[in-house]
Amino acid sequence: MRRISWMLAMVMCVTLLLAGCGKKSADDVVKDLSDVVSDLNSYHGTALMTLHTGDTPQEYKVDISYRKPSYYRIAMTNEKKDVTQIVLRNDEGVFVLTPSLNKSFRFKSDWPNNQGQVYLYETLVRSIIGDASRQLATDDKSYVFDVAANYNSHALVRQKIWLSKNDYAPTQVQVSDANAKVVVDLKFDQFTFDTKFDKDSFDMERNMASGKMSTGSEGAPSSGAVDSSGQLDPSGAMDGTTGVTSGEPRQEQGTAGNAVQQPSGEAKVDGTATNDTSKPDAAANAEAQQQTPGTSDAANGTSAGTNAAEAVMGEFGLIEPSYTPAGVQIKDTPELEDNGTHAVMLRYSGTYNYTIVEARPKDRAVALAAGELVDIGGSFAVLTGSEQQTMTWMNDGIEFRITSADLPVSEMIQIAASIQDQSGK
Repeated sequence: MRRISWMLAMVMCVTLLLAGCGKKSADDVVKDLSDVVSDLNSYHGTALMTLHTGDTPQEYKVDISYRKPSYYRIAMTNEKKDVTQIVLRNDEGVFVLTPSLNKSFRFKSDWPNNQGQVYLYETLVRSIIGDASRQLATDDKSYVFDVAANYNSHALVRQKIWLSKNDYAPTQVQVSDANAKVVVDLKFDQFTFDTKFDKDSFDMERNMASGKMSTGSEGAPSSGAVDSSGQLDPSGAMDGTTGVTSGEPRQEQGTAGNAVQQPSGEAKVDGTATNDTSKPDAAANAEAQQQTPGTSDAANGTSAGTNAAEAVMGEFGLIEPSYTPAGVQIKDTPELEDNGTHAVMLRYSGTYNYTIVEARPKDRAVALAAGELVDIGGSFAVLTGSEQQTMTWMNDGIEFRITSADLPVSEMIQIAASIQDQSGK
């Protein structure tokens, strides 16, 4: 009996020891994550992002592609409006594309190194590693981290990040406000490391053309990225992938005096072009655009043309943001010259002074000397200028520009987000 009891005791000790060895601590997982990021070559994922920022939740399909060292493609589709925007980073710069409207912004930026995005793997890992007060919980399949939210919004305070126990791939992210209300809920349909991409998958012209030709129900060009099982992404609109495998650096385009041909047949010209007599400062140009929206200037290299977007052009009424900073009131809505863009302006004054210009511009490409990419919730904006800043974005075929010398970027983002689900009146 004693021998049997002793053997049972030994078995229990070994079992407990093995169980203890099999459970990883937060520090163990953080060390593993550091190794995963340092060895990261590429990845592709698709997710459903739900924003709880207004009265009605807004859903967006997000397609994320990355290839080392700094190639990115983020396609965000609003299925309700059947509109897709693409953020692209390659050797030529950073682009914000709206293929269905033949609109493109190109600017110089080190995005996403200078700011975090909830759908980027590197951002999530940095948030976990950088928070010394991180909390770790587990369920059957995931490690669940509770850490600080480091995004360009004071309204986002905490976030929970679910990582697969198998390979540390993200499965879900929830970002909450100060009242512990979930504002952003991102659920990944799939996420794979070491994805193989086509040579031209991060090419601007490829993405503009594929977006126009796509007839998929999501209204988005397919990433075509193939996961380990050989399955295409859900949109399935085109064969091919979204990454770059050649590694050949592309020659910088759009230099002084040079025009780069766009898929629409128009020319894209940098603000330094010798035949451009406009002001070189992006903020100054934004001010000029308020008087004559849609005209060509050095900041945006506008070249008007005709395309399918003209079919949907027309008066859209006045679209007012549902959010206004404290101490600010609308001053007036001055009339603007009718140059075919149906532009309107709203002027605000008080604690902050700013203007909002809304227009349906014709087919055009925009090249900016310098700027920052800003996520305004389900859409992307370009921020330019220094002393006077302008935030520009597209929504439902309408171009919006907020220009101000004293309005903080965080307030611009809230104003822009409040416009996203508005309609003209």
